[in-house]
Amino acid sequence: MAVATQDTAVRTGRITRTFIYVVLIFFACFYLLPFFIMVVNSLKPLPEITGGNMMALPKEPTIAPWLSAWSTAQIGVEATGLKPYFLNSILMVVPAVAISTVLGALNGYILTKWRFRGDTILFGLMLFSCFIPFQIVLIPMARILGILGLASTIPGLILVHVVYGIGFATLYFRNYYAAVPTELVRSAQIDGAGFFQIFWRIMLPLSGPITIVCIIWQFTNIWNDFLFGASFAGSNPPMTVALNNLVQSSTGVKEYNVHFAGAILAALPTLLVYIVAGRYFVRGLMAGSVKG
Repeated sequence: MAVATQDTAVRTGRITRTFIYVVLIFFACFYLLPFFIMVVNSLKPLPEITGGNMMALPKEPTIAPWLSAWSTAQIGVEATGLKPYFLNSILMVVPAVAISTVLGALNGYILTKWRFRGDTILFGLMLFSCFIPFQIVLIPMARILGILGLASTIPGLILVHVVYGIGFATLYFRNYYAAVPTELVRSAQIDGAGFFQIFWRIMLPLSGPITIVCIIWQFTNIWNDFLFGASFAGSNPPMTVALNNLVQSSTGVKEYNVHFAGAILAALPTLLVYIVAGRYFVRGLMAGSVKG
């Protein structure tokens, strides 16, 4: 019977790791290939793209397509570029993410530390809302926005995304707070702390990891949303709708370099969010998975 020595085990481990790294690098390159093509062609003059070989590096790099996509490209009937619509997305995303995150944290706090009869049923209904397709709520939401006078406005879009995001935010914070000892709340009550004092001074300071998870999730979903923006934005569409209009508004020669630059500009905020805070995403998800 062959006996595995330490040297054999080390060599086997190195071979296995090398194979795993090769496979991971291959799939990473395959996954990043579309992004590489977008970046390379966004820096090319249009004749280089129409001449073929989209995989080649630019012979005469230029940032003119980026400048055009940002400030002078034809969006609908106006040559404004994506700049004003980028601002619309910022004005929509930041309040929607902040409000839905705070409400989700408050719901999770109530459902775990201030339990009441029927709280499990209520949580189940909120969880069910996470799986309702967007298309089903279009007509009811349009009716509600019309009644409230928020149709075709950015505040209306904020309301839509807050309502649709509360279910996910509540799910994250409820599961996270379930692992927080209830004795902390009881001790604070004995010391005279009230409902909101406990929430702001004890629960929220402990919520850093799951807050980052919720912010990343909500920011990505809201920024990338197209259906709600196209349905409820009116004359103030977000970035994704403007990008679609950029591609559809082009007449005559298709300016593929401008389209590639515009697509990267639209994806840049979410990319930056994952680069800056992505390492905390899995850590935050796992933080509340084990109690104790």
